[in-house]
Amino acid sequence: MTADVPAVIELRQAGLTYPGPPPVAALAGCELTVRPGEFVTVVGPSGSGKSTFLNIVGLLDVPTSGSYLLDGIDTGSLKDADRTALRGRRIGFVFQSFHLLPYRSAEDNVRVALLYGRVPRAERRERAREALVRVGLGHRMDSVPTRLSGGERQRVAIPRALVAGPSLLLCDEPTGNLDTATAGPILGLLDELHADGMTVVVITHDPLVAERGARTVSIRDGVLTERAPV
Repeated sequence: MTADVPAVIELRQAGLTYPGPPPVAALAGCELTVRPGEFVTVVGPSGSGKSTFLNIVGLLDVPTSGSYLLDGIDTGSLKDADRTALRGRRIGFVFQSFHLLPYRSAEDNVRVALLYGRVPRAERRERAREALVRVGLGHRMDSVPTRLSGGERQRVAIPRALVAGPSLLLCDEPTGNLDTATAGPILGLLDELHADGMTVVVITHDPLVAERGARTVSIRDGVLTERAPV
């Protein structure tokens, strides 16, 4: 990786304090750099600041102190519309609860991620189908989420997050609603994506999931600390 390639995530003393009274510091000044192609896991107990971290990195909230650069872009200087557009282009989200459209097919759920990118209709269909084949769901393209297992729903959510070609895959407890047997293939898929060069950040409370990352950072009481390699 050359030095002139910007970090995907660069937090510079980034923090978020909710106004009071009294003010609540949800996240203290964080320093974190995630380079292209890294797999980083973020751990911490409930109420530690993980959700605030997710919201800042995912461009859902703006730090009240410090700065956040995404792919070298200082996001604090952006207007709301520009921040929304940047989020749609550069970040793919995978959530614990899948957030699929319940009465639309797997293919439609993936295609919807391309609606705002001015991608021609035929190309949207082709890219969605290719993405589903890649995760082993070529035979389930026409199935609606209510006809899919939990693992299959997450395997729809992952290509939906990736089909627009983001630089960051941001996962919030991606196996939280899955049993151990079902979670294994999902984690294997994240490993494959990382091996292919995708930058992956997974927020989790599960130590077994945390171990999949090449790096792990922990958050407690709003303070982020990088764990030493084992």
